[in-house]
Amino acid sequence: MRNPENVLNSLSSHSTDAEYVYDRLYRNMFNPRFFMQAYQNIYANEGNMTVGTDGKTIDAMSMERINRLIESLKDESYRPCPSRRTYIPKKNGKLRPLGIPSIDDKLVQEVVRMILEAVYEGSFEDTSHGFRPNRSCHTALRQIQNRFVRTKWFVEGDIKGFFDNIDHEVMIEILRKRIKDERFLRLIRKFLKAGYVEDNILHQSYSGTPQGGIISPILANIYLDQFDKYMKKLKGEFDRGKKRECDKEYRRICGQKRRLMKKQKDAETEEERQKYIQEWKELDKQHKLLPCKNPMDTNFRRLQYVRYADDFIIGIIGSKADAARVKEEIGSFIAQELHLELSDEKTLITKSTDKARFLGFDIRVTPRSNHTKRTKKGIKARNYSGHVMLEVPTELIIKKLMELGAMKIVTVNGVERWKPIHRGKLAGRTDLSILDQYNGEARGFCNYYSIANNRSKLHKFRYILEYSFYKTLAMKYRCSKAEIIRRYRINKDIGVRFTDKNGKEKVRLLWKGSLAKDSYPLGKEADIIHKPKNILKKPTLAIRMSAGICEWCGKHTTELEVHQVRSLKELDDKETWAIHMKRINRETLVVCKDCHNLMHSSNG
Repeated sequence: MRNPENVLNSLSSHSTDAEYVYDRLYRNMFNPRFFMQAYQNIYANEGNMTVGTDGKTIDAMSMERINRLIESLKDESYRPCPSRRTYIPKKNGKLRPLGIPSIDDKLVQEVVRMILEAVYEGSFEDTSHGFRPNRSCHTALRQIQNRFVRTKWFVEGDIKGFFDNIDHEVMIEILRKRIKDERFLRLIRKFLKAGYVEDNILHQSYSGTPQGGIISPILANIYLDQFDKYMKKLKGEFDRGKKRECDKEYRRICGQKRRLMKKQKDAETEEERQKYIQEWKELDKQHKLLPCKNPMDTNFRRLQYVRYADDFIIGIIGSKADAARVKEEIGSFIAQELHLELSDEKTLITKSTDKARFLGFDIRVTPRSNHTKRTKKGIKARNYSGHVMLEVPTELIIKKLMELGAMKIVTVNGVERWKPIHRGKLAGRTDLSILDQYNGEARGFCNYYSIANNRSKLHKFRYILEYSFYKTLAMKYRCSKAEIIRRYRINKDIGVRFTDKNGKEKVRLLWKGSLAKDSYPLGKEADIIHKPKNILKKPTLAIRMSAGICEWCGKHTTELEVHQVRSLKELDDKETWAIHMKRINRETLVVCKDCHNLMHSSNG
């Protein structure tokens, strides 16, 4: 069997060729090494120990189980199980439906996802950022900041119920343009039509992608890639002119200033020279009040576009009528070609100097300014206008702190003030667990908004969490906040001392990472975590299973299964195998069937 990496690289090599047609993809579903790679990719995902509609979890994965799955794919008897429907809360207080697929379906979907990503990733537009490798919210926002300079109008776009309303027939036809393997397309159709179970009632799926399905994000990108390419075409048609025409009054005054400078040099007397200098200064004051280029030049237009999942934003250099026409045209395209609908509530036309909301940031363009300052060369010049500003909304900071239960708002002399409070729900935890909770919340929120131009607001967010941490510990130990600060002070920092699993004394500090501008990478590397080199990698599950040795009793056998637990913290220290898993810090053990049965029987 071919190495999955080599196969995917071969598929990727043709991805950029829009005319290339893939005709033998389904055969890769018969490769056990693909499934082992898929298992390696998903085994650590949260929720894999949750029982699916087939009554199974990811525990007891084996080559025998994979081979049975492959055999059912060969004769196309494989049928995805309906996902189990559950609901998770959204930020707006509503509930978001989520489907829990069976583990076997997750494996098959992961293999399909890897193949589809190799086929399509190279052909996606650079304006698409959601659910793609090395792309994120930050890369989308950086692109806006770089490309939307001097934008006059924003069109905030949102597709109504996108994931629930994807047309299955349109989806298959889009796939059929590049994939001529009908067996592979039939497999994807099976997932689209699998349905879901809610309250023991089976519901059929007539539209949309599988909720919680592994293939849903890549299918969504393939679907909306048609929209991305339409926007690229629309941009080509909309853009007009190479550059704005020079403002006539600005140009006239420039000419007058040049003539006065010449007269100043040719002046015969000092009195005459001073007269020309004074006239030049008066003209210079008028000059600085005028734009260099005509902002209302009808012969210059630009359109910029960025999308993340089903949210998108368009920047228009032009009139409000131009923005309204663009909104109408994209609405028609989405309705006619993709059988979708724009959300009237969320699709707005906003003046660029006001604030548009995108990916949790307020986005605005700085207005033209007549303020002047001296440059590094000592020349007095106007401040540059038209910058794109990314700002963290104050109301989101308040909302986040209130959701965490770390703050309350009190009114003092008619003025609202933020007051940190204790969190009683955390008081029952260990000191280290409480510290980790606060550190995770502070680090997560601050890192996401680290690219904001007004990131100084994050200092207050971090301050509230810091003092909420003190008050939570003070409530736990029934003492004052000052006593907690004195007790947990380590040099100039605050931290918790603890003993690790090897018996070593360690310290974990309260997170106070830098919020300085220069401390964060920019551009394409905004979300790339640079890992240290020369780290000894652990053997993959595929290697461990192919070794043919039980990792518990040492028995040589080909009939191995993976014993997987939800969390090491939940294991009972009475069992020797549980102690062993904690010692090696692994949630998986590749064991023989006898050992696996013994582990489950001892675990009760």
